[in-house]
Amino acid sequence: MTLTAARRFVGASDIARIALGWGIYGVVLLAHPLLAAPVPAPLLLVALGVIIAVILVCAFGVVKQAEALAHRLGDPYGSLVLTLSIVLIEVILISAVMLGPGEHATIARDSVMAVAMIILNLVIGLALLLGGLRHRGLAHNRTGTSAYLSMLVVLVALAFALPALIGDDGSYTPAQAIPIIVLTLAIYAFFLFRQMGAQAGDFTEVDERLRRKQDAAATTSRPGIRETLATHRVEIVVRLSLLVITVVPIVLLSHDMAALLDDGLGRLGAPAALAGVLIAAIVFLPESITAIRAALGGEAQRVNNLCHGALVSTVGLTIPAVLIIGMLTGQTVVLAELPANLLMLGVTLLLSVTTFSAKRVTAMHGVTHLAAFAAYAIVLFS
Repeated sequence: MTLTAARRFVGASDIARIALGWGIYGVVLLAHPLLAAPVPAPLLLVALGVIIAVILVCAFGVVKQAEALAHRLGDPYGSLVLTLSIVLIEVILISAVMLGPGEHATIARDSVMAVAMIILNLVIGLALLLGGLRHRGLAHNRTGTSAYLSMLVVLVALAFALPALIGDDGSYTPAQAIPIIVLTLAIYAFFLFRQMGAQAGDFTEVDERLRRKQDAAATTSRPGIRETLATHRVEIVVRLSLLVITVVPIVLLSHDMAALLDDGLGRLGAPAALAGVLIAAIVFLPESITAIRAALGGEAQRVNNLCHGALVSTVGLTIPAVLIIGMLTGQTVVLAELPANLLMLGVTLLLSVTTFSAKRVTAMHGVTHLAAFAAYAIVLFS
């Protein structure tokens, strides 16, 4: 019965993604001598395009399994599984760049900043615009959203503003980095503890119809309680296993992607921060699509859980990770942001607080966030 139940949760597309990811990694492994030498520009573009495409295909597979677990577990636990899966991929990619060849002192700053702008302005802007046009407004749980934004104000200040004031050339000294790591992880752990415990209700939909719909989606037919519990356990184990097997090729391919991306952007003379934007876009594309789907379905709090939750997890986990890597490898990790980016980050946080202080968010709110993202793009290429 267990094997039969397990087969129900493994589709042909899951097997195809795993085969593609591991197969391309094998090809890249065999081609390492070619990639180590100076690569002609056309070949570099082809290799980079193939690796990015495979990473995206595998990332969608990770999101598929995480979404299935999300529906099984319900919010906020389900959204947390999806968010942590995506953030894990991002931490892996940034770490691969840091541990790769060349100097990458600002890659963590650039990537997390790009994540913040993409999530808080581009993704949320599109979600509110499209969801607002379809539903004339979306009701969200203001207590949960306020908790997210409170965390972001503190975490972003510790990550980007404080090192500009007390750091050494924009980076924390080891004596400063250790308490920052402890403080960041401590408040993030406390946030998760409350979110999954006493305050779990603050991160659920305020619309009773949507809440009943989500509860129904998390419930299956029950021929017998014992059989149902066994099936649920099998599904969770199988999907977690598929998630891990699918994410490993992303880990293995990320190092080669980082090296090729660095080479390609250097040849084009593109802004150094563009590497961070590309990493953020690659990693968060699947989750962005999920958030927009949720907005079209009227699930405003799910949009918040996915977007704000992703950014809280990104800052709460990525900054400690890169600071630890920096201390272990002796690399300088520059976190202090440039004045123009700090201004855009401050405007974005203020705009987010203003937007989500309303009981219902509308398409008009979405347009203002999209305008803020456009301003960030102007700063990026200036």
